[in-house]
Amino acid sequence: MGLPDFFARHPVFTADGAAAFLRQSGSANPLTRKSLLRHHESQGNIVRIRRGLYATVPAGPRPDAMTPDPYLVAAKLAPDAVLGYHTALELHGKAYSTHSRYTFLTSGATRLLTHRGLTYQPVRFPKSLRAAKRTMFAVKEGERFGLSLSVTTLERTLVDVFDRLDLAGGWEEAWRSLESVEFFDLDVVVQYAIYLGSATTTAKVGFFLEAHREQLMVDEAHLRKLRARRPKEPQYVQRRHPGPSRLAGEWNLILPLAWVEQAWEAVR
Repeated sequence: MGLPDFFARHPVFTADGAAAFLRQSGSANPLTRKSLLRHHESQGNIVRIRRGLYATVPAGPRPDAMTPDPYLVAAKLAPDAVLGYHTALELHGKAYSTHSRYTFLTSGATRLLTHRGLTYQPVRFPKSLRAAKRTMFAVKEGERFGLSLSVTTLERTLVDVFDRLDLAGGWEEAWRSLESVEFFDLDVVVQYAIYLGSATTTAKVGFFLEAHREQLMVDEAHLRKLRARRPKEPQYVQRRHPGPSRLAGEWNLILPLAWVEQAWEAVR
């Protein structure tokens, strides 16, 4: 087998992956690898996304007109990349709307990338998870076009998007997206919220679960564990919101009134 066979099975790949394939095929010369990749790039068989990362050009589109699969690109931008936040919602088929930003978690220092009009945003694993060596808690292995990738489970994603609403498209987008999920393993949700260690995030998760208590079959025991870790004093969820706010007293959250009343429901 030659590189065209490798390209056919790897719509997105790293130079290291191509090198490993060539070694297995009996060609270990790094100069050969580099020259072969340059040759195929000049022939329009592959496109370079960034240094060391390439995408295969399928039959038909011109190299400058094709957009590599963004989930695979994000998954290959770091050795330990885990797709998360709104990108995880999209991959699970639960996002209310689509975004042009693709977010992945990593422990390394990876720069933001813009390619073909799409933005790939690296986010460091939360410090609490790194310290406890729990970065892979509630992460599952998935497959896309025959290639494996890692993505946060819906349980972890629920907590993560309330922790970083800026990476989820905001409160309304997060709320509407999560409302489309029919089932969560609530033990995992609560455990991950505890691991993450943010009182405000824990309260936001509790507020959401309480609002969907019947639909998601939320036990009082789950809410009690979250309530025990709410902020000790009321906390603003969005300080710069121009409109009126309301205290969700049970969770010590000061929320924009439109969020509490879900004002967007009227325009569905």
